[in-house]
Amino acid sequence: MITENQSVVSEFLLLGLPIWPEQQGGFFCLFLGMYLTTVLGNLLIILLIRLDSRLHTPMYFFLSHLALTDVSFSSVTTPRMLLDMLSNHKTITYVGCISQTYFYMLFASVDSFLLAVMAYDRYVAICHPLHYSTIMREELCVSLVAGSWLCSCAHALLHTLLLAHLSFCADNTIPHYFCALTALLKLSCSDTSLNELVIFAVGGVIVLLSVNAIFGSYILIGISILKVPSTKGICKALSTCGSHLSVVFLYYGTLAIVYFFPSSNNSKIEDIIASIMYTLVTPLLNPFIYSLRNRDMKLALGILCRKLMSFLK
Repeated sequence: MITENQSVVSEFLLLGLPIWPEQQGGFFCLFLGMYLTTVLGNLLIILLIRLDSRLHTPMYFFLSHLALTDVSFSSVTTPRMLLDMLSNHKTITYVGCISQTYFYMLFASVDSFLLAVMAYDRYVAICHPLHYSTIMREELCVSLVAGSWLCSCAHALLHTLLLAHLSFCADNTIPHYFCALTALLKLSCSDTSLNELVIFAVGGVIVLLSVNAIFGSYILIGISILKVPSTKGICKALSTCGSHLSVVFLYYGTLAIVYFFPSSNNSKIEDIIASIMYTLVTPLLNPFIYSLRNRDMKLALGILCRKLMSFLK
C-alpha cells in the first residue's frame, strides 16, 4: 500500500505541548490524574452495567459503548503525550503516526454517532414511553451500535488511505502532541486538495447528521414536555438535556475549531488546547455527566461497594 518512493520520511518529531521545562512536572501530574480518572471512571461504568441486571436497558447499553469509546479515544493520544513529557526522544515512526491518525479518527467518529444515538433513545423514552420497549428492541440497539462502528471504520480508513498516498519530504516536525490529520497535511509536499475536500465533505456530513439528530431529538422532547407542562417533568428534562447538550457543545465546538476553522500559524496553541478539550477533558466529564449523577448508577455503585466490603471482611 505504501511504496518507498512515496515518502522519504521514516519518522516524525512531535514537539508536544508548548510549556516551559520547569512546568512539565506539574502538567504531567495534572494530565496523568485526568487520564487515570477517565479510564477508571469509564471502566467503572462498564463494570456496573455488566454486573447489574437492572441496567440492561438500551440507554445503558449505549452508555457502555460510549464509555468504551471514551477510554479508547483518550488512550490513543494521552499515554504518548505523557511519555514525551518525560523523555527527550519524541519521535514516532511513520507507520506509528499513520496508525495513531486512523484510531484517532475512528474513535472520534464513533463518539459522534453514539451521541446522536443516545439522543434518539431519550427522544423515544420521553415522547413515546408506551412504545419504548417495542421501538428500542435489542435488534435495533445492536444495529445502531454496529452501524456506528462500521461507518466510523470506513470514515477513518478513507482518511488513512488518502494520507498514506501523500509524500513527506524534508520537514518531519509536527507542532502537536499527536499525529493530527491537519498537522500532517501541512507537512506534506504533495497536493492535499483531495484530502481537504474529503475532510470538509465527509466530515461535514457526519457532523451535520449527528448534530441534527441530537438537536432534532431534543427539540421534539421540548415540544412534547411543553404540551403537558409539569414542574417535575420539566426539571427532569432540563437536567438530562442540559447535561447532554453541554457535552455536545464542548465536543463539536472544539472539533469545529480544529477542522473547520483552522487557526493561523501564529496561534497553533489554540489547536492544541482544543484538542486537549475533546481528547481528554470531554472523556473525563462523561462519567460524571451521564452516569455517576444518575440514580440507578449510584444505586448499582452502592450495591457493588457493599458486596466488596462484605467480601473483604
